[in-house]
Amino acid sequence: MKHNRLKQFFQDFYLALILLFLYIPIVTMIVLSFNNTKSRTVWGGFTTRWYTQMFQDSAIMNALNNTLLIAFASALIATVIGTIAAIGINSMKRIPRTIVMGINNIPMLNSDIVTGISLMLAFIAFGISLGFKTVLIAHITFNIPYVILSVMPKLKQTNRYTYEAALDLGASPLYAFFKVVFPDIVPGILSGFLMAFTMSLDDFIITHFTRGAGMDTLSTLIYSQVRRGIQPTMYALSTLIFVAVLVLLVITNFAPEKKSTGNATVIDTETIKRRKRNNQIKNGVLGLACTLILLVVGVSTYSRYTTTHSNELYVYNAGEYIDPDLIEEFEQETGIKVTYDVFETLEEMYPVIEAGGVNYDVVCPSDYMIQKMKENDLLAELNFDNIPNVKNIDPQYMEMSKQFDPENKYSVPYTWGTVGILYNTKLIEEKGLPVPTKWSDLWNPAYKGEILMQDSVRDAFMVALKKDGFSANSTDETELQQAKQDLIDQKPLIQAYVIDQVRDKMIGGEAAIGVIYSGEIMYIQDEVAAQNLPFSLEYVIPEEGTNVWLDSWVVPKNAKNKENAEKWINFLCRPDVAVKNFEYITYATPNKAAKEMLDEEIQNNKAVFPDAKQLKNCEVYRYLGDEADELYNSLWKEVKSD
Repeated sequence: MKHNRLKQFFQDFYLALILLFLYIPIVTMIVLSFNNTKSRTVWGGFTTRWYTQMFQDSAIMNALNNTLLIAFASALIATVIGTIAAIGINSMKRIPRTIVMGINNIPMLNSDIVTGISLMLAFIAFGISLGFKTVLIAHITFNIPYVILSVMPKLKQTNRYTYEAALDLGASPLYAFFKVVFPDIVPGILSGFLMAFTMSLDDFIITHFTRGAGMDTLSTLIYSQVRRGIQPTMYALSTLIFVAVLVLLVITNFAPEKKSTGNATVIDTETIKRRKRNNQIKNGVLGLACTLILLVVGVSTYSRYTTTHSNELYVYNAGEYIDPDLIEEFEQETGIKVTYDVFETLEEMYPVIEAGGVNYDVVCPSDYMIQKMKENDLLAELNFDNIPNVKNIDPQYMEMSKQFDPENKYSVPYTWGTVGILYNTKLIEEKGLPVPTKWSDLWNPAYKGEILMQDSVRDAFMVALKKDGFSANSTDETELQQAKQDLIDQKPLIQAYVIDQVRDKMIGGEAAIGVIYSGEIMYIQDEVAAQNLPFSLEYVIPEEGTNVWLDSWVVPKNAKNKENAEKWINFLCRPDVAVKNFEYITYATPNKAAKEMLDEEIQNNKAVFPDAKQLKNCEVYRYLGDEADELYNSLWKEVKSD
């Protein structure tokens, strides 16, 4: 007995341990959805504001709308096509059927990224603009093989003699099919539909490669936030989805049981009829509800994606890199409908513009990428007659732009800043660490486990190159090999390679120092003050020099609304607009008239607006050519994989 109790204890403990590992992440997400701060490590009190903001966030609601519609529509269409195809395949002789099923299985065994890229190239080759319709077609395409695979086993189980007997008795082929064959294969059809719906709902890769401007599903929206830092509104949405699924599971698994007397189940004829009638009513209501949902979502989405605007603009920018209120303000002032889309990295943005599958009208890349786009003939010359507010841009930044746009023909500065070191004064003091002033401090063993590095090839190599006294734009293989080895030697000291998460980790007190962009410092200091944290975070430009970067607006050569794009640039160059935008994104503005309108304290903030002495030895990134890019990327892979 004691042995059995011990055995039962370990069985229960093992089960509890598994459930703990499965559900702790979900519980953590639910808790964070009620946290009054954006921090993942600091509890700021209970709140439901993220749920309110979620329903007010048009990006999330549009993504949810798109996700549900595409999942329903693609699953439904794929089920119809797949079922018909399965019937045709089943009627073939054995060898042709085997060959066709082998071909059908290839897309399922093939990597999703191959399918996604292939579909994107096919759409572009046939001149089809990427957007909602291409995502829907792509989802239908990759769902069909799974439907066929689900229906085929049920078709093999059907008795063809029963079908032939129905024909002999005078039934038409269609009538015989629906009365004899169809009832037998319904489970396979439903299974195929559910599989197609689930796969479409969860798909990212194929959606990512076939979507167009302003077209997001939940998967692509979440992905775009991952490296910048997922917003709490997404925790709220995920919590609601989890609760909805949980409720459905509870309803399904705790349905009323049949009444029984002893061992015999009491079911009379009337009960059977009543249950049959109730099931028919429930199925009818369920079918009607699904149809209504599909129609409502479909009509709204169809209207949004097919309504043509005589005055429109497609903007491509980094995430959270503009005050969203300004988009609405621009639309109201000009009557131009703006479709705003975001990219995660410049390396992600470039192939989209190069492929030309999506016609963006105005894009915001950085210095070296502008040079690359210009050299590859991807940019249109700007008509500055349409951008009179360019006069507000400080001449020193127009001069800086000449390093990548020699004649200032293709770009207008938007923001600028530096890459530097952010450090936690309290952690450094408590651990007796030296205050960082140089890049070489990031190789100090005393900082082991306390360093956050940028997960960016150019930024990481810039740190190592400047530490060694080399140019941030070096193409010398010997210098780059030395920088690579330095980065490998540094890895045991690093806590993590991250991008925008540096901000959240430093606010959460998770690290002592991190490499960060200067534009984050004002937001960080405001958060530290708002949360009344027991430490301060300071920013320093290293003595060896660093990268001084410049982000600018450009117009792609294939832009369909070039004049509207120039109106957009002119609008953002207006001093009052630039001030409002600066207060939202906190990245330094090159707009001289706007800077003069800021509080004197902000103008004198040397972390945001450093003086000439601080910028000594600083460099603007230049495009180094394809060969140099390949070398950098190859060495970076060695660093990350070592």
